[in-house]
Amino acid sequence: MTFTFLIVRISFIRTLSLLSSIICILLFFTISVIAGDSHTDKKYSYDDWSTPEYCGSSCHVDIYQQWRQSMMSQSYTHHWDEIEYFNLAIPHAEKDEVVAEVKEGCNGCHAPMSFLVGDVPPPRPEENSRANEGVHCDFCHTITGFEGDIPFNFNYVVDPKGPKLGPRLDPVSPSHKTMKSDFLASGDFCGICHNEKDPYGIWVKSTHLEWKEGPYYDQGVKCQDCHMTYGSMVTASMGPKYEDARLHLFHGGHDPGKVRGVVELRINPDIREAEPGEDVRFTVALFNQKTGHKFPTGSVEDRILWLHVEAIDNNGNTYHLPVDKKGFEGEEYTIGADVLAYQDMGIALNDPNFEGVQRDGIPIGDRIFRMPYFDPQGRMTIQQWNTKTLGVDYRIGPRETKMETFTFTVPDDAVPGEMKITATLNYQLLVKPIAEFLNVPSEESGIMEVNNHSTFIEVLP
Repeated sequence: MTFTFLIVRISFIRTLSLLSSIICILLFFTISVIAGDSHTDKKYSYDDWSTPEYCGSSCHVDIYQQWRQSMMSQSYTHHWDEIEYFNLAIPHAEKDEVVAEVKEGCNGCHAPMSFLVGDVPPPRPEENSRANEGVHCDFCHTITGFEGDIPFNFNYVVDPKGPKLGPRLDPVSPSHKTMKSDFLASGDFCGICHNEKDPYGIWVKSTHLEWKEGPYYDQGVKCQDCHMTYGSMVTASMGPKYEDARLHLFHGGHDPGKVRGVVELRINPDIREAEPGEDVRFTVALFNQKTGHKFPTGSVEDRILWLHVEAIDNNGNTYHLPVDKKGFEGEEYTIGADVLAYQDMGIALNDPNFEGVQRDGIPIGDRIFRMPYFDPQGRMTIQQWNTKTLGVDYRIGPRETKMETFTFTVPDDAVPGEMKITATLNYQLLVKPIAEFLNVPSEESGIMEVNNHSTFIEVLP
């Protein structure tokens, strides 16, 4: 009995050991398969993609030069993006496991080759590595599609060893194979990087989704129709001229020429003559006539769009008109104020007592068209990766008209005669106090005038 029990026991132990080995092998195989399907399996090398210079040196000359002047070529070398990534995102990711993924993930769109080859974080721009090529020719033209139902968070599928993809059937290249791709010409192609969810599951970028929810999508107007406009040109040196060639300008929110005139505005008074001490109500209508998405869009946490109204009397005296409050929830974030914000930068700065910097950096009382982002502690943040909730969305939608009023009491010292009242809509890519605090070059926070309009009243003696 004892001997038989011992044999059974040994057999049982061997069976358990065998099962454990099988389970371990299966688990390893499963993990390997999952890793193999992801972007982070490091199966690529920089040599899988041609350099932009190779594409543009003798063949796609004009397209290459257009790209060089675009933000696509600066996606990794752009000053603010560099400062934000190295001075804020990486230090924050190394201290907070919730947002640890951003150390790698930021590069999925800003330095996609580096992301795919596992060169994370990439060398700084001054080291002049291939990360500096940013979003370049060969990378975009080897994207075959995206994973899942919604394009976002760099869920592209790439085939760098396959044919170069484009919008036409006819091109034949002596340098590489070509293939027509309807996806490359679709808005979904853009959504891969122009939609983004942060580690808290918040849509911190949704330009593509805004377009799909707006009027232009229903009419078949795509992202490329505005940001890669048609023109008559040769796309390749040895090829024919196309009347509908896509220009590789990618002009958008960083381009003053693109921003100028995006929103029409008009101002009018409710009365034309007023005595000192009398109230005049001015109404400003702002119509978003040009963007197929909300304005501002993209990195909304950084952007600031605001309406400034001032009056100048017949003697040159200037008076500032604050906006009339409407009373909606969260409105306090849409009016210029003397308050501090962005305290969560203290995490990256190793300063738990960091008090923040000025929230707006514009005249107090001006109307702001924005959507505030809030960190897990409910404080306004410019760190999209640390955004847990969103505030009121008071941006201007495509073909939307917003109405603002400014009630002005004519000052007692106003000089009789004509008084000019001007409404000016201004735009900045980055809130100026943030730029000053982090030593971001001043051009990154320079004011772009979107539009202005003036009206007049008569100040009576």
